Amino acid sequence: MSGSDEHYTFITPQILLKAYATGLFPMAEKANDPTIYWVEPELRGIMPLDNFHTPRSLKKEVRRGTYQITFNEAFNNIVKACAAPAPGREETWINEPIRLLYSELHDLGHAHSVEAWYDDELVGGLYGVSLGRAFFGESMFSRRTNASKVALVHLIERLNERGFVLLDTQFTNDHLTQFGTIEVPRAEYEKMLEVALIGEAEFD
Repeated sequence: MSGSDEHYTFITPQILLKAYATGLFPMAEKANDPTIYWVEPELRGIMPLDNFHTPRSLKKEVRRGTYQITFNEAFNNIVKACAAPAPGREETWINEPIRLLYSELHDLGHAHSVEAWYDDELVGGLYGVSLGRAFFGESMFSRRTNASKVALVHLIERLNERGFVLLDTQFTNDHLTQFGTIEVPRAEYEKMLEVALIGEAEFD
């Protein structure tokens, strides 16, 4: 991490977009820590849009239509839910300055959410940032089985339909690798990002 004493008051949505364009993204140590740090991993998580793997059980879940999926209908609620403690994730990195920044990015048309609803209740979803033809996944949450996974499947479909060429997951883990997420070295990621920033893809 670098820029260890950067604070929200010095970061605008425009600065945040410039950071994404150079391979940086912000995080906080804890939800109650107001400090924001810039992060640039040596290995970057990439979910190939042309090689997304949907497990058979998840395909069945999507076909059943258990969840109603919407886009950009409850952005701030999605971020709030992602920031909330959950079983196995008692602490999160999404602090109040980050929530405010991404809300501003959403108002500018650069931050987006995918919502999964069950009986009119928000039970899962994710959010991220679009820039050029790149989408940077930030966080996801689920309160019912497979809710966030179904939202992810719909995200992939939309990104492919709208002409996106890069889905940056920042890091990778067992949850993401089941869908085909890979790690690429920083230098390779920078080349992928450079290509993805040429042209525009509209999320909405």
